[in-house]
Amino acid sequence: MIMSEPCDLTATEARRLIGYKDLSPVELLDSCISRIELINSRLGAVVSTDFDRARDIAKRQEKFMVDGHSLEPLHGLPLGVKDLLETQGLRTTFGSQVYTDHVPKQDSYIVSKLRRSGANIFCKTNTPEFGAGANTKNSVFGSTGNPFDPDRTCGGSSGGSAVAIATNMMPLATGSDSGGSLRVPAAINGVVAHRSTPGLVPSLDRLVGYSNYGVEGPMGRNVQDMAMMLSVMVEYDKNDPLAFPRNSENYCGIEPVDLRRVRVAFSEDLGFCPVDNGIRDLFRERMNYIESEFQSAQWGNPNLSNVQDVNWVLRCQFFIAQHKKHYENHKEKLGPNIVSNYEAAIGMPAETIAWAHREQTLIYRRMQEFFDDVDILICPTVGVPPFSKDQWYPSEINGKKMENYIEWFSLTWGLTIPGNPITAIPCGYEPTGTPFGLQVVGRYHADRFVISVAKALEDLFDTNEDLRRPVPDIGQLHGL
Repeated sequence: MIMSEPCDLTATEARRLIGYKDLSPVELLDSCISRIELINSRLGAVVSTDFDRARDIAKRQEKFMVDGHSLEPLHGLPLGVKDLLETQGLRTTFGSQVYTDHVPKQDSYIVSKLRRSGANIFCKTNTPEFGAGANTKNSVFGSTGNPFDPDRTCGGSSGGSAVAIATNMMPLATGSDSGGSLRVPAAINGVVAHRSTPGLVPSLDRLVGYSNYGVEGPMGRNVQDMAMMLSVMVEYDKNDPLAFPRNSENYCGIEPVDLRRVRVAFSEDLGFCPVDNGIRDLFRERMNYIESEFQSAQWGNPNLSNVQDVNWVLRCQFFIAQHKKHYENHKEKLGPNIVSNYEAAIGMPAETIAWAHREQTLIYRRMQEFFDDVDILICPTVGVPPFSKDQWYPSEINGKKMENYIEWFSLTWGLTIPGNPITAIPCGYEPTGTPFGLQVVGRYHADRFVISVAKALEDLFDTNEDLRRPVPDIGQLHGL
């Protein structure tokens, strides 16, 4: 296993060494590029690159460091951007043939913010078309493979980012999450991501501004790395209708909470989700192992009644707003997920849409009441082991046929609808040999507390060989 290069440093370690002038941004960038060149052809995580410009930036960052200037929080850290965010001068395809040759003239809001914070944006990471679906597969770049088994899915839609971080191609990468696009690939690849309370990280890219869908978020190898990146993404922007003035909380250097003061609820399926029997048994086993670490522990589900129908209706509404022009002008270039979801939306009655919005409000209120009695909810992130990367989605779970391409990841979109903050963390391996992950869910706006609990769990898992973060074998990937 290759684990001795600068690219193998965590983001936090690399930034500390840069701050002490013990690591050059040029050296770190070159190491990340070398790792990409070594294994990316097998995995397909990185899809477009900007290496020459990145090297010029790294040289300027190195001089800035040597000259003793004050450095931005992410100064010198190579960062990959999910191919749904526009990057000035760097091809952005959205995973769609409609935009195969699209080179934006300016950065999206979040990309601009990350650049100003010192990140060196040097590549784009793969995503399903327009982020639709939880398998990173599209007709422009093909499928991204799982670093623990390259023939199986890496999840999605932030799959390229998760694979790139898991294999140390880069210390940090962006992701986004509507129905689980940060959390699913984080779980399947053994990395960390956070889906924040909507509005904590402002977005100017959502066409439906008053929506829980489309939350931008950070991905890192561990909780500290993720939180460091989150700290520069969080701010108030008046142009995001869900944004809110925040207090002075700092997400950098976040400390673990004392779990003995935390009341936890465990749920294996949220009361409605299809979960593979092997995953269900594994979750029960691991939660029974850690439950004594908490002040109190109970098994129970939040009341998510009607969430399946609510999610489908609201998702269809989002698809009409997002893809009407694509469907009408370029239907022949669109993949099956976009076409089937859009066509399901056409003609949906206004009363059905109104019902879904009303029910979402009730689901939100019931979810907040759930946290009157507990501080944290923990559940699995993904309910099935990774399937073939060439499939759009698994056809069945425990013999039950999946009705559509989103049913299999209901553990994540079921929690999108109420919108509570969630940190996804790894918890060892699942029975077929790929990473297993947990969702740590907390009260609305309690993002810092949720991340602190996730940090405490990560520290606890690090003491147990069966629970600590899985690491892919880079040497084996190179030798394939």
